[in-house]
Amino acid sequence: MRSANVLKAALQRRKRLSTQRFLTIKSGVIKAIPHIKREVGELILLFAGTVIAALGYSLFQIPHQIAAGGLGGLGIIINHFTGWPVGSMYMVMNIPLLGLGFFYLGRWRFLIRTTLAVLIFSASTDLLLGYLPSILEEYPVTENVLLSAIYAGLVGGIGGGLVYRASATMGGTGIIGRVIQLKTGIPLSQIYLYTDGGIVLAAGVVFGWEAALYAMLTLFLSGIASDYTLEGPGNVRVATIITNHGAELSAALMDGLGRGSSEWEITGSYTGQKHTMLTCTIYRPQVKELKNIVARTDPNAFVTIGVAHQALGSGFSKLRQ
Repeated sequence: MRSANVLKAALQRRKRLSTQRFLTIKSGVIKAIPHIKREVGELILLFAGTVIAALGYSLFQIPHQIAAGGLGGLGIIINHFTGWPVGSMYMVMNIPLLGLGFFYLGRWRFLIRTTLAVLIFSASTDLLLGYLPSILEEYPVTENVLLSAIYAGLVGGIGGGLVYRASATMGGTGIIGRVIQLKTGIPLSQIYLYTDGGIVLAAGVVFGWEAALYAMLTLFLSGIASDYTLEGPGNVRVATIITNHGAELSAALMDGLGRGSSEWEITGSYTGQKHTMLTCTIYRPQVKELKNIVARTDPNAFVTIGVAHQALGSGFSKLRQ
């Protein structure tokens, strides 16, 4: 009789443990669903953005040799002399840069997504160039170089903006810029001016200065379209965050973005409750990641993000007289 009671108690205990494990797993799955949805949504944005960018590159830039900066522009110049496929060249040229990014930046999620964007862009470009010539012979889009320069910038910028929203880049000078900024503190805008400007000048030497002017127009419009696609005009953003988890959120912003924050203890005038207010100044492409960090750390936080005309000091432009 005693053995039967012991066996019954053991079975009940095992059943309770199984139920607890099931409930724990179920709770974990439910909590993971929003994260999975966000990740899938961002991967869809990444795929769509790279394909759109490849379409603008193949349809408008390459046919008219508009070398508008970046490795894409460099690929057009090299293709002019060698005939090598530009999509494959783009991937090959990015290999050492991605390695550099892994070594210096160390942000695995960002770099893995950037690697994926490079692969999709390269494959899409070569596939489109394989099929587009026969299609365009029957259904031409435009033979006007000015229209091609305009739409290359707009379409490519929209694609690039979608990729930025997916917390990635198209590789190339984007990785170089981030590494140089990390080591020197030079603003990204200034770095891109030098790298992209050098490629546009090279295009002027190879294809003529009129081609360089078209490339500059494409580069300018691409930046505008990318900005608006990402989250509107402006360069620097100031985030004000009201939270009950000030220390955790401040540490998360430093770990995730490499940006410090200022902290105040405040009182809500309506509720009379105590809160912590953080302010954090960031670059425009970092806005999406900041919102992700806040959502993970304190979903109940109140966030406002404003445009700053300038940011001077540590981590931004140097303060000069």
